[in-house]
Amino acid sequence: MGHYFINDENLKSEIQEFKVIINEKKFLFKTDNGVFSKGELDFGTRLLIDTVLKENIKGYGLDLGCGYGAIGIILNKLKNISMDMSDVNRRALHLVKKNILENECLNIVVIESDGYLNIDKKYDFIVSNPPIRVGKEKLYQLIIDSKKHLNEDGKIYLVIRKEQGAKTFIRDMEKYYKIEVLEKKKGFFIICLKSC
Repeated sequence: MGHYFINDENLKSEIQEFKVIINEKKFLFKTDNGVFSKGELDFGTRLLIDTVLKENIKGYGLDLGCGYGAIGIILNKLKNISMDMSDVNRRALHLVKKNILENECLNIVVIESDGYLNIDKKYDFIVSNPPIRVGKEKLYQLIIDSKKHLNEDGKIYLVIRKEQGAKTFIRDMEKYYKIEVLEKKKGFFIICLKSC
């Protein structure tokens, strides 16, 4: 199976559904082969969502590398926030559109984009479970480029596992951002980056 951050037209489609309850609200997500964590809301993404929901987020957000759309859809519904949702994976974006309708979301724009290639807006916050497997160089460039897409006082919220280099990432990004670790659980770090 190819990585979820590429388009594999030969991959067989097997759409499935799962439900998740967050803050007493039920969400239903359609997923498929070729997208990240297709069978359930993975622990890292859930921890990221739960942590960001405690933050005073407002304005306009971007779910970068949105996959089937769990992060952006949940934030949109529970925080009543307008969201852009972007991914390079066309199958993921097809699922996002279905999941927006399924969860009766308003004020979400879906964008096909490799990183920021097709994005020219600025946001009050960016949230992502980033594609670690693209490699360190591409991942770092993606996060550094995020700075150009933040409004003044904008923030980036990420989840990275300790075993995937969370501590090294924090150290390396300190030259670009003020960094705060908001949560640590089961080897997952929820990291907030603010422009210096």
